[in-house]
Amino acid sequence: MKFEPNDKPNRATDTMAINIEKLSDAAGAAISGLDLTQELSQEDSDALKQAWRDHMVLLLRGQELTEEEQERFCRTFGEIAGLKSKTSESKFLFVTNKEDPDRATAVQLGEMMYHYDQAYAEHPCKASTLYLIEIPDVGGNTCFANCCAVYDQLSDEWKARLKGKTALNYFNYDTNPSLRPDDIDPEAPQHSHPVIRTHPETGRKSIYVNRLMTIRINEVSKEESDEILHYLFDLIESPQNVYEHVWQVHDLVLWDNRCTAHARQHYDPEKRRLLRRMTILDENPVV
Repeated sequence: MKFEPNDKPNRATDTMAINIEKLSDAAGAAISGLDLTQELSQEDSDALKQAWRDHMVLLLRGQELTEEEQERFCRTFGEIAGLKSKTSESKFLFVTNKEDPDRATAVQLGEMMYHYDQAYAEHPCKASTLYLIEIPDVGGNTCFANCCAVYDQLSDEWKARLKGKTALNYFNYDTNPSLRPDDIDPEAPQHSHPVIRTHPETGRKSIYVNRLMTIRINEVSKEESDEILHYLFDLIESPQNVYEHVWQVHDLVLWDNRCTAHARQHYDPEKRRLLRRMTILDENPVV
């Protein structure tokens, strides 16, 4: 289900100053009634965190935010992760298709396969935010997959088959960061995590593999690993489990990186796409 730029959510739930409108059956809620240029009250902060636990992806539309204001919003959910960069101490990464010498940038073209941010690291971030600055008139949507729903849809036989299994996740930004790799560089970042992950706040189980970064199931043969992963990838990416977000300038989107995989759709690489990204540390290990 898409949330189109001109959609105007009807009030569905009132929580203090916050209006919460469900975006799709898969995931996502539009939050209105807040001005993020101002300090949030404790009541509003608590309501935001509950909405995030309930819906996994939050959209705040029409927010003209500075870097400092985006950072303050992120701190509602935890400490800032910062960048894993040897060349920049910035807390922000600008995701774009055109190099900018004055900013820490991740230059990426076209589509990007489904992934969890930093799944290749021992301690992936808890949450990510993107703030939209510039977008082509067509394409470049971001899709979010509810991987708790994916786990719930598995048969008891499949759940038993996956129990206790781990998977190797790998990422090499120096090759092709948007598509699944053909070859593995043993020196590039990689880490194994449980295939079934338990959310530390909600207790829900989710499937923690993704098409871009997950290379193999460790405990089985290559043939069985390929069978398992292709089945799970297809289920994660099934339309019933996906909320597709159509960007509008000044959108701020926050998602739970522990249970929500995301992907970028194709767009014209000649047209500028620019988003400001900040991630939030996970105070809990992957379990």
